[in-house]
Amino acid sequence: MSDQPQDGPGTDQVAETTTGKGVGHSLLEDAQGLAYGTLMAGFGIVILTELGLITGQTAGLAVLISYVTGWSFGLIFFVVNLPFYWLGYRRMGWRFTIKTFVAVALLSFLSNWLKTQISFDFLTPWTGAVIFGMVTGSALLALFRHGASLGGVGILALYLQEKTGFRAGWTQLGFDACLFCAALFVLPLDKVLFSLLGAVIINFVIAINHRRDWYVAT
Repeated sequence: MSDQPQDGPGTDQVAETTTGKGVGHSLLEDAQGLAYGTLMAGFGIVILTELGLITGQTAGLAVLISYVTGWSFGLIFFVVNLPFYWLGYRRMGWRFTIKTFVAVALLSFLSNWLKTQISFDFLTPWTGAVIFGMVTGSALLALFRHGASLGGVGILALYLQEKTGFRAGWTQLGFDACLFCAALFVLPLDKVLFSLLGAVIINFVIAINHRRDWYVAT
């Protein structure tokens, strides 16, 4: 699950969603955007964990830790993101940071609650990976377009890019590469490959649909 929106590998858009053109979102519009985004992301996590797959970024780290420890994904995801909010404030400002905190808190709750509301009698790994990728991609688009994210590594990557010049995309790619390598010690190879399929679809959906020149509201 990507933490930050991308036009392609290594590009930075969250802080540039506002271009000075168009009309900003109202509080109600932001609320529905965050509600939709976190609910769909939570549904994606239900699919992911039902199949025993993982994803990228801090969500993937939280899922992998939950598999190893048996602890709640929602709690782990919330805690893992805590160190990144200060960087988010420094890099993106307080509006982004507050919205991101709310999105992370909502996803932490909804991912656990939805498990009590949804069950699957039959779901093949490849179908689940594709649906997960599409649902999660649309969820992230909603969050990005309302000035929020799901925190984590994407914020750190942008901070390091600003301070050192090292491209954010490479930081994210390196983190995900390490995460999927670690997953090989926990999950069967076929599950890791299906997980990669889901991650590719997420980033494909974002790369195709998230562009500054198509959407300029905050």
